[in-house]
Amino acid sequence: MGLYMKIEFAKSLSGHDKDEIYLVQSRDDAYVKLVNGKKRTLDAPKRKNRKHIQIIKKIPLEVTDCFASQLTDDTVSRAIRLYETLCRGENKKQEAAKQDQ
Repeated sequence: MGLYMKIEFAKSLSGHDKDEIYLVQSRDDAYVKLVNGKKRTLDAPKRKNRKHIQIIKKIPLEVTDCFASQLTDDTVSRAIRLYETLCRGENKKQEAAKQDQ
């Protein structure tokens, strides 16, 4: 039986890291611990108030597949880069559709 891991990304809404994307490592009632694989590693997560983040609910399957192997700082960084690349492509498609109308 495999280990189930819930993958959650979050966007920072305030602070010097505003608009940064992170992986939610853990959470409690008031705070979350966030990692990005670069400055904020799995060994040194960022502690942030829950009201200062926005949970990202729709994560493409390609991004979650990055976590099929062991969770490391490299896989976290790669997944975030892939998510940002895919989201930029989606935004361009939506803007083009709006212009066509």
